[in-house]
Amino acid sequence: MKTSSRAARGRAGTAPQAGFSYSRAFFEDLVDQALAHAKKLGATDAGADASEGCGLSVSVRRGQLENVERNRDKSLGVTVYLGQRRGNANTSDFSPAAVRRTVQAAYDIARFTAEDPMAGLPDADDIAPQDAQPDLALFHPWAVTSEAAAALALECEAAALQTHRRITNSEGAGVSAQQSHFFSAHTRGFRGGYASSRHSISVAPIASAPGRRGEMQRDAWYSSERDAANLATPAAVGRYAAERALSRLGGRKIATTECPVLFESPLAAGLLGSFAQAVSGGALYRKSSFLLDSLGRQVFPRHIDIAEDPFVIGGKGSAPFDDEGVRVAPRRVVEGGRVAGYFLSSYSARKLGMRTTGNAGGSHNLTLASRRTRPGDDLREMLRKLGTGLFVIELMGQGVNYVTGDYSRGASGFWVENGEIAYPVQEITIAGNLKAMFKGIEAVGADTYAYGAKTVGSVLVNRMTVAGS
Repeated sequence: MKTSSRAARGRAGTAPQAGFSYSRAFFEDLVDQALAHAKKLGATDAGADASEGCGLSVSVRRGQLENVERNRDKSLGVTVYLGQRRGNANTSDFSPAAVRRTVQAAYDIARFTAEDPMAGLPDADDIAPQDAQPDLALFHPWAVTSEAAAALALECEAAALQTHRRITNSEGAGVSAQQSHFFSAHTRGFRGGYASSRHSISVAPIASAPGRRGEMQRDAWYSSERDAANLATPAAVGRYAAERALSRLGGRKIATTECPVLFESPLAAGLLGSFAQAVSGGALYRKSSFLLDSLGRQVFPRHIDIAEDPFVIGGKGSAPFDDEGVRVAPRRVVEGGRVAGYFLSSYSARKLGMRTTGNAGGSHNLTLASRRTRPGDDLREMLRKLGTGLFVIELMGQGVNYVTGDYSRGASGFWVENGEIAYPVQEITIAGNLKAMFKGIEAVGADTYAYGAKTVGSVLVNRMTVAGS
């Protein structure tokens, strides 16, 4: 394939970062080409972003290599505004002719799109200045070879299989190393971009119980970090996954009942995600949320706070600006149980008559905490607080209605009596309404776990319906 002289100069002008084919300087030039052509065509405003991602994924099963996949993708996205009409187009061809065609396509779409009075780039006062874009240490390339990645995955699976004779099978183990970078700019003055990485190791062992007519239980665990040096060891991931699978052997059904429910910390992050979804701008202006007009209202007990911090060094939800180039800042989203802020982009903020919160693209590093939590409130102490009830470690299905707040999920976990695990339970459903569940949070554990961009300990809800046999 013939490479244009401009592309050759851009790629050679500034050395690309480790593992990338294109440099930051090349992306800046590409974006500037797009914006200049959009203005030449008569666009009122325009924005463009260029990105590249690459990585390696390796999977093994039963001691044998299964898959080795390398991915590399690139994209240029262009948005053109003609007054309050908007058009968007994308291409993976970075040649000058392709850039012009893509801008023309976005321009033509805008010409035939109906006007939207809320459409437009962010207001100038909200844009993150170039000199206030901190380095958050999000990029840690991992130069792992496919052979080394396979060796790590095999070690992880072997550790799981060697944990106990009842670990008899495996759905496999995997190692992934991914990285990407982008540059974005628009005609309101924003310019910025950065590189990021995400690496992981995972395994899913299967435990079997002799004499129980072939009963098998599966569980899984993983470690995911921006810096591979911070990953848990393959042996630790394998052993913990195996212990989880073993603990589920002998699962029973239980009679339908109402009882307190303790959500394991990774699952509790899902409750935090449900809140973020319910107070996101899109759900609010479409009136498809059970938390409409909740700003300033008591949604959680007074001991609950939720904080957002985009500037956590190395955080999975960290960013120096949002997807529109809007400035971001640490803030309290919930304070003393009251909703102190929504999650708004420029568009959703205009629809609601409010101001953007810098959340185009989602939330940044959310932490749910209780003012009652003490350093000693580990999982054992949380089980004691549960007393008699259900400790949930797996949820299935997508049974959350964000319009009504109704919540119904398949579940498995453990029945707890007098603060001690009595036996594993399976094939049950837990049900309630998120409004009542949020207000019914009695305690949050000190056993905090960072699940993606959300950090929370185990969460005790005072009462839910558990449907069993």
